[in-house]
Amino acid sequence: METEDAKLAIIINCYNYEEYVRHSIASVLAQDTSQCEVLVIDDGSTDRSWEAIQTFGIRSFRKENGGQVSACRYGVAKTKAPFILFLDADDELVPGAIQTIIRHLDANVAKIQFPLLRIDDAGSDLGSAFPKLANARDRASFVASVEKAGTYISPPTSGNVFRRDLCALLDDAHYDSAVDGVMLLAAPFYGDIISLAEPLGRYRLHSKNKSGTNQLPTPPLLRRQQKRFADRVSHLKQALNNQGVARDIGNPTDMYVYLRYGNYCDILDHKRITWATFVRTVTALPAWYGPARRVSVVLFLLASIVLPVHTVRSILEARLTRTWKPVVARLRTLGMARSG
Repeated sequence: METEDAKLAIIINCYNYEEYVRHSIASVLAQDTSQCEVLVIDDGSTDRSWEAIQTFGIRSFRKENGGQVSACRYGVAKTKAPFILFLDADDELVPGAIQTIIRHLDANVAKIQFPLLRIDDAGSDLGSAFPKLANARDRASFVASVEKAGTYISPPTSGNVFRRDLCALLDDAHYDSAVDGVMLLAAPFYGDIISLAEPLGRYRLHSKNKSGTNQLPTPPLLRRQQKRFADRVSHLKQALNNQGVARDIGNPTDMYVYLRYGNYCDILDHKRITWATFVRTVTALPAWYGPARRVSVVLFLLASIVLPVHTVRSILEARLTRTWKPVVARLRTLGMARSG
């Protein structure tokens, strides 16, 4: 039943995750939900997800398939809670997460973010939580990051709680397949962002999700991601303009994420990075990149200029798929050829 005085709504969106949605729902219902409303939206699953959802006897809705944004927008319309957590059906909350979140809610908070523990198909722990966050409440530094870089350090969807007014942005997010895109960018312009160091959720890596495949992305896919990034930034700028809020948000095509996608596409297409592109990319490096990461990016870009294009492509493939044996073999071959 709908809870009029609920402080938080947890909307579990599901599409063909019958093997995981039970665990997702159970991880929520095992906690104190007295101040929380729980809804499950089945986005037209073709497996037995809907049957699994119905066994819990909670508020649930089945709609025609329309994608994650459509499912989450549908869920928002079914609750009046002032804060929303969109929990993917293959993810879970850890015990005590709900009460921890509720303790940090107030009217000036636009978003709460927390790390997620990695788990495998069977729910076994895969190691440390990500991303690494320090306990903090801030707004200005996030605004500065979005204005310059169009992004900031943030967890996947299940590691974020959004104030309800941010969800209105989903009405015009038809370009996006991910629910949290423009809301992440908009959050610091709407209020404070609270970062928690404690992991409050579990992020499942498996063969059906993008993060679990370790497959090499194709140039067409990267181009779509590049365009989606630009559309998110443009959407944010338009939304703030409509509210009469003037912000110094840069051109998305000059931002590091956009340039990085372009560089990856060029390398995968066996094109060499130019010095002009090198300068543009290095100049756009986000402020939160630490020294080691900055050096890594610079060295990779320099290698992209001076090494053979096939070797550079091998290095990029290793970076993207986390498989380094082929590139090590290629570098050894290159070194022997030069020494000979």
